[in-house]
Amino acid sequence: MAARSKARKRALDLLYASELRGESATEALERVTTEGEAPTNAYTVTLVRGVVEHQERIDQLLRDYSEGWTLERMPAVDRNVLRLGVFELLYAEDVPDAVAVTEAMALVRDLSTDESPAFVNGVLGTIVRNKESLA
Repeated sequence: MAARSKARKRALDLLYASELRGESATEALERVTTEGEAPTNAYTVTLVRGVVEHQERIDQLLRDYSEGWTLERMPAVDRNVLRLGVFELLYAEDVPDAVAVTEAMALVRDLSTDESPAFVNGVLGTIVRNKESLA
């Protein structure tokens, strides 16, 4: 597994755990660092902090583009993978759109429901198609 793929997986773990614990993702990042389990790849920190910094906008886009699903009703893994994907699509200039979508698909394919890949692909694909107007 490539280093950035591992960083995405670790960022997903932190975002997911923070939801379960009822803490912010930044607090989760600080907690694991304090416990001696800090991410070894700096891209993990970039992803977590980026999602936190832009979460209001990211979540609004997910509400707008998730037909038939509220943000709260989505499986937690899907919701957080989508947050990572949208962050990379809109804010990570060094990540091609196709890579952001492919990596998000790989995460949900491995970690979520059978329906999740199609759902995540649909939402991220719509955001890619509308990216010019979202900037």
